[in-house]
Amino acid sequence: MKKNIGVLGLGKSGIAAANLSIKLRHNVFASDSKKKGIKGLNRKIVTEFGGHSNRILASDIIIKSPGIHPDDAILKKAHKYKVTVMSELAFALENSKYKKIIAVTGTNGKTTTTDLISKIVKAVYKDSIVSGNIGFPLADKALQTTKNTYITMELSSYQLEDTPKFRPNISVLLNITPDHLEHHKTMKTYIKAKENILINQKCEDFAVINYDDKLCRKTAKKTKAKIIFFSKKPLKNGVFYNNGKIVIITGKKHIEIEPKVNIVGMHNIENILAATAATYAAGITPTAIEKVISKYKGVEHRIEFIKTLNDVDYYNDSKSTNVDSVRVALESFNGNILLIMGGRDKGYSYAPLKQLMKQKVKVVFLIGEASNKIKKDLKDASVFFDVHTIKNALEHIFKTVQKGDIVLLSPACSSFDQFRDFEERGAVFKQLVNKL
Repeated sequence: MKKNIGVLGLGKSGIAAANLSIKLRHNVFASDSKKKGIKGLNRKIVTEFGGHSNRILASDIIIKSPGIHPDDAILKKAHKYKVTVMSELAFALENSKYKKIIAVTGTNGKTTTTDLISKIVKAVYKDSIVSGNIGFPLADKALQTTKNTYITMELSSYQLEDTPKFRPNISVLLNITPDHLEHHKTMKTYIKAKENILINQKCEDFAVINYDDKLCRKTAKKTKAKIIFFSKKPLKNGVFYNNGKIVIITGKKHIEIEPKVNIVGMHNIENILAATAATYAAGITPTAIEKVISKYKGVEHRIEFIKTLNDVDYYNDSKSTNVDSVRVALESFNGNILLIMGGRDKGYSYAPLKQLMKQKVKVVFLIGEASNKIKKDLKDASVFFDVHTIKNALEHIFKTVQKGDIVLLSPACSSFDQFRDFEERGAVFKQLVNKL
């Protein structure tokens, strides 16, 4: 039956949802706060820009962008008039077919883990796609899915917050540390959003959970799914790392594989363990899992090696948008780090980095809006220079860098003060480094 669909926010997921609605022969009205047009929209879609008028309240269903806060005035009006509000994810799932869904969330490591899972799955099941925050919004490919499709997806707290009835066949919870508090306001509401990945699962489903993370372990009590813990330390039951080997113990089965690991840092061992557990739960053999891991080189913008110049290594970690991801990056190196940090603040303290920075960071080059807060929170942790932009940072670094130093872009902030997204920030950094 033809419906009136309102799309609130025209980011990637909003555009995908609007175009899918047109393919389903609905009437579509799309509203975005930006004061300019959007590329990629079907011409049949009616649009407004520069703010959200009451016109969208005439919709039967409003599909909201994950970035729009639930307390936004237009959403409050929608709830008052009892207009159904749903996420792009929920709408896409209603119009998709699939064999299994493997869904990944966590504060850090989501993209690497999702990417690795998708490559392992694709090696065995040809009818497979990767979507969510990685790949493309599910709405883009919903009508191309079949009853044999395996869907691997990376999901943020924003997407999960908007999809309270979500039920994947296999959920993966990597870690929970403070992030997006400017949106969620409290850790309690942030954790509640993350829990949506597993609270609706049933006893025939699987939940892959980080045993080493106390908050994740606590959240495990809230699912009915079969739990597979993963850990960097030996477990009686689960998937763990031991002397270069990945050990899988489930019931009476004891399996060991020894893949070649090409990505740096113990955090990536955790990501590999989670991917192993999830794909094993999906019925993939340990041999196939080991083969794909051994070829895996990681993802762009996450502690990504760019090049060595005059015995100085340059790394792009633009996807590092919170304090804990910077911690992970710093722990991946022995020291002598020249750190480029800053952007738009996300509402948490940078103080937890203080001791680690004293040990490993020679100089911090500050960019973007959060510079003053970072200096205040990390007083005496290092030497700080306000350089405002990545270009200025690299110009300063190139004049003073010494052999053996490591130049690391790891911002701890969002990119929206100077860039469209973290991908653009990382791409600019790489372009500038390659011109040195």
